[in-house]
Amino acid sequence: MNAVYGATLVCVTALLLAACGGSESSAGGGVASSSPSSPASSLASSSASSVSSSHASTSSSEGPVLSSNFVLGADISWVSEMEASGRRFYNRAGEEIEAFALMQALGVNAIRLRVWVNPADGWYNSPQDVVAKARRAKEQGQRIMIDFHYSDNWADPGKQTKPAAWADYTLEELQDALVEHTHSTLQALKDEGVTPEWVQVGNETNDGFLWDSARPSVEPRATNMKNYADLTSAGYDAVKAVFPDALVIVHLANCHDNANFRWIFDGLTSNNARFDVIGASSYPLANSPMTWQTSTANCLVNLNDMVTRYGVPVMLTEIGLPWDHVNAKTVVADLINKTAAVKDGMGLGVFYWEPLSYYGWKGYTLGAFDDSGKPAAAMEAITEAAARIARE
Repeated sequence: MNAVYGATLVCVTALLLAACGGSESSAGGGVASSSPSSPASSLASSSASSVSSSHASTSSSEGPVLSSNFVLGADISWVSEMEASGRRFYNRAGEEIEAFALMQALGVNAIRLRVWVNPADGWYNSPQDVVAKARRAKEQGQRIMIDFHYSDNWADPGKQTKPAAWADYTLEELQDALVEHTHSTLQALKDEGVTPEWVQVGNETNDGFLWDSARPSVEPRATNMKNYADLTSAGYDAVKAVFPDALVIVHLANCHDNANFRWIFDGLTSNNARFDVIGASSYPLANSPMTWQTSTANCLVNLNDMVTRYGVPVMLTEIGLPWDHVNAKTVVADLINKTAAVKDGMGLGVFYWEPLSYYGWKGYTLGAFDDSGKPAAAMEAITEAAARIARE
């Protein structure tokens, strides 16, 4: 057990929750149809590093045992913009709490932050904004993931638009720009004493990134898959140059879609791409007519297949569902348990995407707070999972 985290959780959560009887979208949350798939390439041996995990697989009445290393994370990249607009955040008793402290008290032990190259407003999700938010996470003792979109705006399965400044670059120039952006952003974090534990090289790259230079579904397909692999490896090397111990993640949406995962990762490994972890998004209530139960079951099958096929750990780097859904708590708990149940303890954890968004912030309704800015049922699943960690 992590004694510091466990003590913090028990004490702070008790203070915040006792008063209340504590006992896919265009906004970038990753809800999108599958990208075009193609027959899987021949699997070459993966050069990705295998990372061991101490997660136990023993079952309890609550689900698989959650080790002290299990990630209960949240992507709260909107927080600085929300705060600037006047949004505030409250515990279940209605007491206003600083956002990162509130996340920690609710059981969130890791923070994920997205990075855009040149955002239109010049600030939100820029490297400078990310550094400021990462400092706040560090102050709470939270682990940190940095998520590079390699775009000026949202990158997801439906769009992987090059930054405007890179639009006419050759492949070599694209690689140089990607390396410089990755390296300089991470160096800025290092200069502030912030050490990320994980770094995503691309966001929801179900059909590659930096379209169409590294988009493997368009001709020349083999060349574009190799471009995608080479750019991924360049990003990997840029990460390791600043933070040698950071784990590099390749992240795809639609965890239930094993065919797309196999196509992409067969293509990457056959082109000797370097990565340490496979990340996935799961939005189980956005996959109609598939039930959420089928979606999460298929997600677990896929995660186990990724571990078997490529020999690297896996993680749900995005989850989300309507905050007021009757099964919100049940679905989040199920995703946590399924990730913890991944074979050989190779399921590292779960990140909820923008749980702090509330009252229709930017039209997004898949957060985990209610319309008054207080934690909703989905957050209870995270808090209860954190309590399970603290008891181990």
